[in-house]
Amino acid sequence: MTHPISENLSRVAQSATMAVTQAAREMKAAGIDVIGLGAGEPDFDTPDHIKDAAIKAINSGKTNYTNVDGIPELKSAIVDKFKRDNSLSYTMSQINVSPGGKPVIFNALMATLNAGDEVIVPAPCWVSYPEMVKLCGGTPLIIPCDMESGFKLTAEQLDAAITPKTRWLILNSPSNPTGSAYTASDLKALSEVLLRHPHVMILTDDMYEHLVYDGFEFATIAQVEPALYDRTLTMNGLSKAYAMTGWRIGYAGGPEWLIKAMAKVMSQSTSNPSSISQWAGVTALNGPHNFIQERNTAFTARRNAVVEGLNAAKGISCVKPDGAFYVYPNCEDVMGKSSAGGQKLESDTDFAKALLNEAHVAVVPGGAFHGSPNFRISYATTMAQLEEACSRIQEFCSSIK
Repeated sequence: MTHPISENLSRVAQSATMAVTQAAREMKAAGIDVIGLGAGEPDFDTPDHIKDAAIKAINSGKTNYTNVDGIPELKSAIVDKFKRDNSLSYTMSQINVSPGGKPVIFNALMATLNAGDEVIVPAPCWVSYPEMVKLCGGTPLIIPCDMESGFKLTAEQLDAAITPKTRWLILNSPSNPTGSAYTASDLKALSEVLLRHPHVMILTDDMYEHLVYDGFEFATIAQVEPALYDRTLTMNGLSKAYAMTGWRIGYAGGPEWLIKAMAKVMSQSTSNPSSISQWAGVTALNGPHNFIQERNTAFTARRNAVVEGLNAAKGISCVKPDGAFYVYPNCEDVMGKSSAGGQKLESDTDFAKALLNEAHVAVVPGGAFHGSPNFRISYATTMAQLEEACSRIQEFCSSIK
């Protein structure tokens, strides 16, 4: 007998990025030389001083349950980080620590959404935003943002999208999947709209804050418009800049009532993040940061090489992003044609499937991010792998009929 899953879960799609990664793994296991460009994590190792802090925590017995939403020492380090990097002043009671950035967002949505509530999600967007909204009973309102706008939401689009049912606006800068980033001027224009709609809260995902290039100056919305401070949840984490994806530490600063509600959700679900990871996080935030710029130099060179290589591929166009470690090339000019292997290219999903099967390069189709016809490439891998991947993509595209 088959028992039904919940209605909420039945509304949710599987993660396309994980599906691509799994397909690439299976082909590699079969002995096929696949270049996987789907993973959203740095290829650098966690810095030694952070690993040493974790080992010290283990050896000193800091392996027990902690406060549900974070140890005081880590919350204090997060308070200092927000003040130092973003000119945002929070008290410890305004800080949440969760087992990853995704739980921060999920807990905030779970604590605030009711059936019928709408959440504005500019697209292309990270695959999990609309699915988490649906899982929490809300309705995602996906707003397409094109390449001409830099894949960024405009003030006019935001104003037109807000309704009495709007509960949240989700902003992600720099963006996964596009790498585009909102300037302070961009955020100021959005802020002017939000100030006219006091019922709308803002969830800003700043996970890629430190991964910006060519002198781009990062800004976050509560910093740009202090009048929005009381209705903004500023989310961040250790995964990307600190190469700590597996350590699972995300954090946020926001209004105290929301932070308490999120802790209540955690108390009946995950409970606290790993105690060892939290102590490592204290050292990550309080310790030296020179490694970030060193790694950004490598990311910049990789980005430039990938953009150049993709623009040399017939039928592909790619803009140079401001941050993160993704590019989001457009493949519209090859739609309606066929690959050398006979795959009809009616969508970016078809393109990605043929690219994997025929050129053995794994990318994520843009439909997964609600932005087509495009595909996402992660350049968080070696330059040699990226150059070979671009060469294969060029050869694949040259044979499209």
